Amino acid sequence: MEDKIIAACGNDCSVCPRYNKEPFAKSDKELSHTAELWYKIGYRDHIVSNDEISCQGCMEDNWCRYNVVKCVHEKNISNCGQCNDYPCANIKECFAVTQSFEPKCKEVCSKEECEIMKRAFFEKEQNLQNNKIKI
Repeated sequence: MEDKIIAACGNDCSVCPRYNKEPFAKSDKELSHTAELWYKIGYRDHIVSNDEISCQGCMEDNWCRYNVVKCVHEKNISNCGQCNDYPCANIKECFAVTQSFEPKCKEVCSKEECEIMKRAFFEKEQNLQNNKIKI
């Protein structure tokens, strides 16, 4: 089993269906499937391109709904679990909104897809508490 790669917000990039950095590169077909899945779950309001769904990790100029990426870069840390203010209101909101998508995931995803989504996104708090490997 691969080690976890913990994103700024606690996502596990090593199992994320959009993380597209070696050795976790995705095919065009996999990225297209992810874009369709994101639409079905409600993460996006339309099916986006492979370029838009593809992720290379938490870079400072990435758009982030909760400004987590910018915050960790400003504090010179790898993820929120390393912050003295953890858990702040921002990351608590991130946890809550992420969890709000879990029922829809269970409705539209296969059992395998649900497990991937769970490991990649719905275990943020655990990942940040364990804080194993940083991006």
